[in-house]
Amino acid sequence: MKKTVYLLALSFCFSISAAYAQLTIFNVSSSEITDKHKASVQQQFEFQDIINSTTTVTYGLGKFWEAGFNVVNVDYDKSLHHFTKNDTSTVDPYAPLLMVNSQKLFKLNEVLGIGIGGLAGSNFSGKKHFVYYSYANLAASLYDEHYKLAAGAYLGNRGYLGEGPIDGVQLGLDAGIWYEKIHILADWLSGAHPKGQLSAGLGIYFLKHLPVSVGWQHANADGSNGWVLQVTYVP
Repeated sequence: MKKTVYLLALSFCFSISAAYAQLTIFNVSSSEITDKHKASVQQQFEFQDIINSTTTVTYGLGKFWEAGFNVVNVDYDKSLHHFTKNDTSTVDPYAPLLMVNSQKLFKLNEVLGIGIGGLAGSNFSGKKHFVYYSYANLAASLYDEHYKLAAGAYLGNRGYLGEGPIDGVQLGLDAGIWYEKIHILADWLSGAHPKGQLSAGLGIYFLKHLPVSVGWQHANADGSNGWVLQVTYVP
């Protein structure tokens, strides 16, 4: 595991020196790259005791490279009826966060590729803290891109992940059972920390470039359940 952590740290430095979470299945990157000179946008809401909002924008740089920014952990407490912030404790991730992202895909052949990405930034209210998350994925695209798989490892810090392990495994599936109409989506981030969870649901293409995804989520740490809604624009 120490070797894995070391390699991921190098990957993170590499990706940031060129400029994450690029667009995700739910919480795991699919390692797809935005086309050159095009912009993709994704808005996600997670519903539990807290409504958590994440906004992602990526811009295609060409040569299987993209970069952009994220607004992460905009949290609304339903019981208190107001937005909350965290700049003091890593029991939960710092919030809200403004981050930059970058991802590079290295094509191995027509089916397989290795995606290396990361995001880094800081909370933008209160006392500032540096936060980051990095990963390396082996990504597969099968049957004319109808079925996509991603499997890899991640390394972050507690400012982004919250209390618990800072490294682990991430897995993702996007199965176009009715291609660009209805997709089965699932991903899993290992680790008993606030970001560690299983998500599974459907992506529905009401419009070709604007899929809407709805899923169920199950937390690794305490077994709590919630829901996720995600809208993605892909040019």
